[in-house]
This record gives sequence, C-alpha cells and structure tokens, in this order.
Amino acid sequence: MKIGVIGAGYVGLITAAGFSYLNNDVFVYDINKERITMLKSGVLPFYEENLEEILTGNIKAKKLNFTYSLKEVIENSDYIFIAVGTPSDENGSAYLKYLYDSLSDIAQYMNDYKVIIVKSTVPPGTCRSAYNFLLERLRFYNKNYSFDVVSNPEFLREGNAIYDFLFPDRIIIGTENDRAKDLMLSLYKYFIEKGVNFVFTNLESSELIKYASNCFLATKISFINELSILSEKIGANIKDVSKGIGLDKRIGDKFLEAGCGYGGSCFPKDTSALYNFAKQEGINLLILPRNLMK
Repeated sequence: MKIGVIGAGYVGLITAAGFSYLNNDVFVYDINKERITMLKSGVLPFYEENLEEILTGNIKAKKLNFTYSLKEVIENSDYIFIAVGTPSDENGSAYLKYLYDSLSDIAQYMNDYKVIIVKSTVPPGTCRSAYNFLLERLRFYNKNYSFDVVSNPEFLREGNAIYDFLFPDRIIIGTENDRAKDLMLSLYKYFIEKGVNFVFTNLESSELIKYASNCFLATKISFINELSILSEKIGANIKDVSKGIGLDKRIGDKFLEAGCGYGGSCFPKDTSALYNFAKQEGINLLILPRNLMK
C-alpha cells in the first residue's frame, strides 16, 4: 500500500512508523521543516519504546520517507492520513484550522482517487463537513477526482504507542461508502488476520467514540477522586475502596487510582471539546461539567 501522512507529531509519527513496519510505502509531511530534517536523520522528537528501531530500519529500507514536499506525499499515496493537531481554542472547543488547511492542500495536489483518513480527534460532523469542503476546493482547482473521507480515530497511550498500534483493542472505521470500506479492509488486512475487533459505523458515531472513550476515562478518575475526599472525611481507605470496586468485572480496576486528577495532552482538551460541542447542540451534559479542568 502507498500511504501518505500529513503531520509528524505524536499520532502521525506512530501511524507512519507502524504502517511502514507492516511493509507499506509511507510518505510523511509536516509543516515544521526542522522536524522533518531531524526525522530524515533518524532523530526522534520524543521517546517511545521500539520507535527508534522501527524508524531507522524503515528509513534505511526506503519504506518510510520524510519529505518537505506535500505534493510528493499526495501524488504518491492512495491513502492519506490527516494527523494534525486539534488543540483547544479560547472557548475550549476543538480548533480545526490545521485540518482544513490540510484539506486545501490535498485539493491542490490531488491527482487521482484518494481515501482521506482523519486520525485527528475532531467533533462529530467534522468529517462530513470535510468532505463538502474538499469537494468545493477541488471545484476551485477545476478538478473532478472522486474521493472518500473516513473517520479512523486513534487510541494510543503515551509510552505504549507502538504496542497499541500493533495490538489494538479495536479499530474504529467510520464510513458510509462500500468502496472506502473495502479499501480500509485491505489497508488493515494484517489486523483482520490477527482477529482484532473492528467496528464499522457512520462518520459521526466514529468521531464520538473517540471523545466518549477519553471522557469516560476522565470521568472514572474524577469519580474516584471525589470518593477519596469522602473517604478521608469518614475514615475509609480509598485504596481499599478502589480495589473493592475495581474487582467488579463490570467496572474494572483501570483509572481508579486516586491522585491529583487527570491531565496529559488529550483528556482535558477532549473533555472540554465534547462539553462545548454538546452545548452548541443544545444538550447539557450533566456529568462532564464537573470534570472540566479550568
């Protein structure tokens, strides 16, 4: 398979390295030329177990190609992953400028049918809007190539990202087009043969699954921290409480360690983005507001 990746940040780099490891030809572009220079030399911007070995080995094998040319990435790829950042804006909603900038660039250089795969975490409805936006940009360039936009969220844990890519709990694919579905099945053939759980759904459901996953984990952390305050007040041992409820298979023991609260690069922004998205839709989520980090 010939795969392009736009964005050489955490998600983009893991995606590129993982697919090159599975013997695909991968081309990676990032607007940050200094980062591309580093990566071409095999220098990583962050540490992940086994990533350096995969990176250097596949650069040497010419399966993983870092380039300053977005035109090269798009023209040489059948599948194009968009893995750009979607940080919080000043109101706490997802900032989507980098996504739409990428779509404009794809339209400029598109030379055939492409599957555009959104890896970035985006609010429900974004991929459908992205399809219409790309269609308009192609008309602007007097092109009439067909394409599909697919939602394919990532579920990578920092420190375990390569493992999570190769041994995922599930793979979520949002598309309503049979051609795109068949092409995604071809792309993920390795994982199908390994018996990984696949969930095929529409675009909005796929986008929401990503937010729901992170927000549910953030809620578990907030819940056990609330109980720790009550435990201290009444003389209960929060570690015993966590163990006791975590042994219930319906609940599980993950993310039930009381501590300073949730943080990291995803939980705060995704919780805030989902809350604000629901608010715009006229829905008041009664659990999430208590978990928002100010």
